[in-house]
Amino acid sequence: MSEELHELHEHAEEAHHDPGLAPVTITMAILAVLVAAVSLLGHRAHTEELLNQSRASDHWAEYQAKNIRRHTYELFLDLMSIMDLKDSPRVVRVKEKYSREIERYDDQKQEIQSEARDYEKEVALEQRKADRFDLGEVLLEAGLVIASMTLITRRRAFWKLGIASAAAGVAVAVTGLLVR
Repeated sequence: MSEELHELHEHAEEAHHDPGLAPVTITMAILAVLVAAVSLLGHRAHTEELLNQSRASDHWAEYQAKNIRRHTYELFLDLMSIMDLKDSPRVVRVKEKYSREIERYDDQKQEIQSEARDYEKEVALEQRKADRFDLGEVLLEAGLVIASMTLITRRRAFWKLGIASAAAGVAVAVTGLLVR
């Protein structure tokens, strides 16, 4: 970033000698700020994407742990049913306890699964936002580079083309803010 500032300073000094280039250097400074802003938005969207992916993975791991516990209780019930156990009050209580645990884990699994899927939806949303911010950043950077070619060639067509590319970049980045 400091290289870009140094470069902009050099271009500003050049524009001082050629007043016709002042709008170009101002445009380049504005584009540099826009690149930084869109880049920041993209980084934040990627960070949210990763955090939500981690949360979803954690929930799926918890779901799997509950499922394993549920199957363990189910196995105990199956073993008790094939063993020649008399239905003593104690055996009945244990079977009822295991049955309640199975139901409890089934309920918990459903809630955890729902939360994990919600996090996965958030991951997809943040990914769509990040993709738009990334494309917007690329178009803005291209606009900045193309506009800077005006300083070398003194051809205003590069400035206009740079502005067009930057405008497309801003439009794409704004759609990233509108994604829901």
